[in-house]
Amino acid sequence: MKKYLLAAAMVAALPSAAFAQDTAPDGTDAFGIEPYVGVLGGYHTFDRGSEFGRIPGETIMNGALISGIAGVNVPLGPVFVGVEGNATKGFSDIDWEYGVKGRFGARAGESGLIYASAGYQWVNGKGGWPDRKDWMYGAGVEVGPKEIGMGGITGNSGVRVRFQVDTYDFDSFRPMAGLVFHL
Repeated sequence: MKKYLLAAAMVAALPSAAFAQDTAPDGTDAFGIEPYVGVLGGYHTFDRGSEFGRIPGETIMNGALISGIAGVNVPLGPVFVGVEGNATKGFSDIDWEYGVKGRFGARAGESGLIYASAGYQWVNGKGGWPDRKDWMYGAGVEVGPKEIGMGGITGNSGVRVRFQVDTYDFDSFRPMAGLVFHL
């Protein structure tokens, strides 16, 4: 019985041994907590048949957005997991959007990230459009200074440029871009 317990303990330790690296690809600690804040801009457009319905004379709900984000990444060697919240001011048909989502992905190059995300989003319409809440899914990349030839300017964390695309319950298209400041 002791042999089986020892074998089970060794098998359980294998995944952690595989991730036992001192540093991540960007030179920072392989394990830890990386908080960040950012500002993104973009546009949100909903399908004609979405849950937001139609207003006479209008075909779809849409509008420009400016979003403040805050989150935390937890690096796990070459990959990471995290959580992020957003508060977004909309223009045109969208008054406010806010939500929270989980992120997971891989570190790319020396200071970049490639990720997928999923979470919950609240959308407040204006001008007769309803308020709704539902699931939000997305994918994105963050490009750090080392990937664009400016490695010595901000250090390992610093400022990254983010490009992401989200969808509100597969009823919308929401491209966003901006700056993320890793603290």
